[in-house]
Amino acid sequence: MSLHTSPGARLVVQSLEASRIREVANVGIGRSDVLPFWFGEPDQITPAFIRDAAKAALDDGDTFYTSNYGIPPLREAIAQYCSRLHQPLEASRVAVTSSGVSALMIVAQLILNQGDRVVAVTPLWPNVVEIPRILGAEVVRVPLRFGEVWELDIQQLIDALTPDTRAVLINSPNNPTGWVMPRAQQQIVLDHCRRHGIWIVADDVYERVVYGNTASVPINTAQLVDDKLCAPSFLDIAEPHDRIISSNSFSKAWLMTGWRLGWLVAPPSLMTDLGKLIEFNTSCAPGFVQRAGIAAIEGGDNIIASTIDRYQTARDFLYHRLNALPGIVAPLPKGAMYLFFRMDGAVDSLELCKQLVRDAGLGLAPGSAFGWEGEGYIRWCFASSVERLEAGVQRLERFLSAR
Repeated sequence: MSLHTSPGARLVVQSLEASRIREVANVGIGRSDVLPFWFGEPDQITPAFIRDAAKAALDDGDTFYTSNYGIPPLREAIAQYCSRLHQPLEASRVAVTSSGVSALMIVAQLILNQGDRVVAVTPLWPNVVEIPRILGAEVVRVPLRFGEVWELDIQQLIDALTPDTRAVLINSPNNPTGWVMPRAQQQIVLDHCRRHGIWIVADDVYERVVYGNTASVPINTAQLVDDKLCAPSFLDIAEPHDRIISSNSFSKAWLMTGWRLGWLVAPPSLMTDLGKLIEFNTSCAPGFVQRAGIAAIEGGDNIIASTIDRYQTARDFLYHRLNALPGIVAPLPKGAMYLFFRMDGAVDSLELCKQLVRDAGLGLAPGSAFGWEGEGYIRWCFASSVERLEAGVQRLERFLSAR
């Protein structure tokens, strides 16, 4: 290669697609008249008691490095929290990370080699499927099925989990579809992966964001799983030494998207090497942010309950409104905070969403951002007030009537 050739990134990095959600959002930058529902983010700020905990930590001078694994009080708080929701968990199996997405990158660095075969249930938040590709792994996609609700063909997934598969990526509740993996399917996958030595990487960031099964009769979500406000989890059925890694985050359950604080639960055999990778990636999460995490866990149950009640009201409202519009079919999401709906004419969902921003002042996410199987669909984040959602629907109605 000539010394005068322009330098560039690795070919696999060059092949990565930039976020199509960001591409749509860039069209609306500087426009105060746009109603944005494109990002997976609530319209409420972090509760005051969590912010106050971070302020107090800063005032106390908590500005120094901490342990790679996180400060002991936060690791213990996470362990107790997970034990309450799932099975007893030792704090020694918990590692704090600087965001949920950093946790996913560290997991990939921990278990994947170049050329490894990775299976993912899709459509899926693009970061989850692109991270293995950055490390040179091959990603095989198993699409969910569209219907009244999004569903997984469990046999199709099992068939894809061939003995040479290194890992399976499962995000449940799922972004963007709201699909929730039933306990019975999790047991089938766990039994199969145990037989073949396949790692299960569970992205559990939305595990607390679950709803009843109908949009007309509200159901107490606390009764969905063993009287706990939580989606089914592999942590409910796993043994400590199973090849299961759970990735989680403070972002969704406690309205803390901008804090960039997450955690991993991993088998004991991985913890030493996991600590090395945290050191080489970020060294540690900021201490004052970790103090906010402790406050969230210790005082956040009411926040989670009220947030889910608010989201269920928003979900039911948007579900009925969208399905009443011509050319739109919106499956009912059982979890997360999105409607992923089919829309006539959305053959190029990226361009359609740009047009919605330009012509209607409405910011939605293109289905193609979540993989080829998402083309023809649109994602609408409903973590918002009913009034704001209604204003957005009215803009969509006017746009559709003018086409």
